[in-house]
Order: sequence, then C-alpha cells, then structure tokens
Amino acid sequence: MTQSPELLRRLLRAKDRMDAFPDQAWAVERLAEVSAVSPAHFARSFKQAFGLPPHRYLLTRRIERAASLLRDTDAPVIDIALKTGWTSIGTFGRIFRDITGESPREYRQRARASATLAGAIPECVLRAAERPDLKTAVLEKRRQAVAATVAPPTKEVP
Repeated sequence: MTQSPELLRRLLRAKDRMDAFPDQAWAVERLAEVSAVSPAHFARSFKQAFGLPPHRYLLTRRIERAASLLRDTDAPVIDIALKTGWTSIGTFGRIFRDITGESPREYRQRARASATLAGAIPECVLRAAERPDLKTAVLEKRRQAVAATVAPPTKEVP
C-alpha cells in the first residue's frame, strides 16, 4: 500500500518539526494538527512512511542529539538532558542506558577515549554506526534483557 505524495509531504512537515525542535513535547495530536490529518491516521501513516512510530522517532532524535552533545561538549549531563527535552535526569539516564548500553558518563568517557581513532573514519559513517536502533520499543528491550537473565523453570522429577 503506497501513500499519496500529498500525505507524505504532510508527514514530512511534522517530521521536520520534530527534527528542528526535538526538545519540545510533541504529542501525536499536535503532530497530526501540523499534518492536517486525524491523530490515528497520522500515527499509522507515520509508521508506514518512516518505519518507526512518532514517539520512537522523536526518542531516536533526542538520544542522537544527547550523544552528540556528550561527545562534543563539556556541558554537565543534567544540562544536556534538559537541552534535549528530558524533564527528569533519572529518566534520561535510564533510557540512554537502555538504548546505548552505557550511562551518559560512560558514553562520554568512551567517546573521548576513541576520539583519536575516529580521525580516519568519515564523520557521517561514525554517526550512522552510532545511531540508536529503536525498531523494538525500549520497554520491550528491557523485558527481553530480564528474560535472558532469568533461568528457565525446571521440572521436578517425583
């Protein structure tokens, strides 16, 4: 099923708004209003067009921006969290760890240690390699990690 070019332009308008202002709260209703479609139609169409639901897309952009600020600035983690749209440092740290596998501080230390090696690799390749993979919801990733650490039940033999 293909989408009309007009609808894709409208969806792209909403996507561009999220890209320009990832620190703002973008409820589906607000994005649907930007796209001039209903919220349910917007959510379905956005996922079909871009491969991710709007919330996960925004989450990806926020984590990418936070990772960039952690790599390239000396700003405190709390300032970076607030600049990228998080209202809670705890939530930011938990989600950042769930997605990247490292705390913001660990990520900054590793990125700075490997900065000398990065000169030989084009920046666009590095950024693509570090882009968060949010094909699976963050909570689902957490459930899978817990399930992998829990031993399967054993049967008792009478």
